[in-house]
Amino acid sequence: MGGGAIVAGVVLAAIAASIIDRKLAKAAGFALAGAVLTFFGFMHGESLGIDRSPAVTISYLAVACLLLCAKYAAAPAQQPAIDEGVPEPAK
Repeated sequence: MGGGAIVAGVVLAAIAASIIDRKLAKAAGFALAGAVLTFFGFMHGESLGIDRSPAVTISYLAVACLLLCAKYAAAPAQQPAIDEGVPEPAK
């Protein structure tokens, strides 16, 4: 399988494209898929088996967690602009 270079390229490209499109939950899903494939040795490993590359598996899981945190983070409230009918404070 050659270390799963083609599969790794597809998964990493899917993560990058989803981030660019601001579809962070979808990118997290691809990262989780990458973690599962890496755990079983289909990517980033020279042979198939369970837990062949634990550091890479944990890295994919960390990326998925960061993407989900970014997806559901609360955005700060925006202040209304002065020209939206809000009077200026008295001096």
